Amino acid sequence: MQITPLDKWIKKKIGYRGVRDFRRELDDYTLNKIQENIDYVKKNSLFYKAHFKNVDKINSFKEFEKLPFTSSLNLSHSSNHFVCVSQSHINRIVTLKTSGTSGESKRVFFTEEDQELTIDFFQNGMSSLVEEGYKVLILLPGHREGSVANLLQRSLNRIGVESYIYEPIYNVEKILEIIKKNSIDTIVGTPIQLFSIVNYKENELDINVKTVLLSTDYAPDIVIEKIEEAFKCKVFDHYGMTEMGLGGGVQCKAFNGYHLREADLYFEIINPITEKKLSDGKYGEVVFTTLTRTGMPLIRYRTGDISRIIDKPCPCGTEIKRLDKVISRIEGCVVLVDGEILTMGELAEIVFSIDGIVDFDAIITERCDKDCLTIYAYAPYIKDNLFITIFNKLQSYAPIMRLIKENKLILNIKRKNKDLTYCNGIQKKKIIDMRNKG
Repeated sequence: MQITPLDKWIKKKIGYRGVRDFRRELDDYTLNKIQENIDYVKKNSLFYKAHFKNVDKINSFKEFEKLPFTSSLNLSHSSNHFVCVSQSHINRIVTLKTSGTSGESKRVFFTEEDQELTIDFFQNGMSSLVEEGYKVLILLPGHREGSVANLLQRSLNRIGVESYIYEPIYNVEKILEIIKKNSIDTIVGTPIQLFSIVNYKENELDINVKTVLLSTDYAPDIVIEKIEEAFKCKVFDHYGMTEMGLGGGVQCKAFNGYHLREADLYFEIINPITEKKLSDGKYGEVVFTTLTRTGMPLIRYRTGDISRIIDKPCPCGTEIKRLDKVISRIEGCVVLVDGEILTMGELAEIVFSIDGIVDFDAIITERCDKDCLTIYAYAPYIKDNLFITIFNKLQSYAPIMRLIKENKLILNIKRKNKDLTYCNGIQKKKIIDMRNKG
C-alpha cells in the first residue's frame, strides 16, 4: 500500500535525515517549536502576555500539559488581543459565529505566510487522491482571495491539476452538467452537498468520478457508503477547522483515520471534565497547538470535538499519528431525561440510512414536562410512508425506544421545507436544544 505523502512532507519540514528515530526527532522538534511559540506569543500577544504571565521554560510535554487552555470563548471576547503582528501584515480575517447566546463572533487572523502553510499542506494532502492531469470540482466557498476553495485551487495548480470552483450547491442539475462537460475526476465538498447529488435522481449517475474528498463537517459512515456506491469511487475524508488553519489531517488509502499535520500542529486528547491529557486510544476532547503560525498562534486550543489518537500503526507504513473519526462535538450533544446522551452523529447514521433523505434538522423542546425530539426531514422525492419509516427507525434505536416506552420522550417527524434547487450544507450540523430557552 502507498504510504501517505504526508510522511515525506513532514520529514522534510522537520529536517529529518534518518539518523535517529523519527518519532523521537519529531517530538524534539515539536517541543522546541512549542517553546519558541510560548516566547513569541508572550512577547507579541496581549492575550498570552496575561494568560502565560507565570509561564517560563517548558522542558517536557508533562510541563506543557500544566499550561492553561485557550477556548472559543477567549477568541470571541478578545480576538484582536491574540494577534502577534501589525494589521498591515494580516492578509485574511475570517469571522465565525459562536454557538453561545452572547451574539459575539470569533475572528481568526492569517498572514500571507500562514496561508502559504495551508496551501503547502493541501498540496501534499491532495496527492493521496489526485494525479497530474486530473480535473477537480471544488464545492466550497471560494470567490474571495484566501478562501478555502481559493487556497485549495492554488495548491492543486502546483501539482498540475486543473480545478473549477462552483461554491456550495445551489443547482444540482448544474453541478452534474459541469461534471460531465469538464470530465471531472475528483469532487471536493461537504457531506451534505455530495449526498444531495447522490439523491437528486433515483436513476444511476451517468458520470465517471475517480475520487471524492469530504470536508468541513462530520461525514456519517452511511453517507460515505452511499456516495461510494453512487459514484463507484473511493471517498476520502478530511479533518480541519478554521482556527487550526483549515487543514488538520487527511485520510490515506488505508481509510483508517486522519494522518495529522504534525509539522505544523501538535494535538492532544483531554478528558473534557478533568482536563487531564489522555493516552492514545482513549476518547476525549481534541486540543491543538499551532507550531508555525505567526499572525495568530493558538496554544492548547480546545476544539470541542470528541475523538481519539489511534494507538495502532497505519497499514500504509507511516509513523505519523492518526486522529480517529470525530464521533461528536461537545456542544452538539444533548442530555435527555435520565441522563441519556444523544449526538448528531448517532442521529445522522440512522436518518441517512433511509433512502430518499437528503438532509434533516433535529430540535429538542419541552412538551408536557417531557423531552420532545422533532426531526425535520428533507427528501426531494417523498415516498409513501417515508415519515413512518423514519419514525420506526428512530424508535428502534435503544435509548430512544426506552424513553418512549417509559413515556419520557415524544418523537415527531416533520417535513423540512427546502427549495429543490438549493442544498447548501456549509454549516456544521448539530442538535438544537430549545429547552428552557425562555
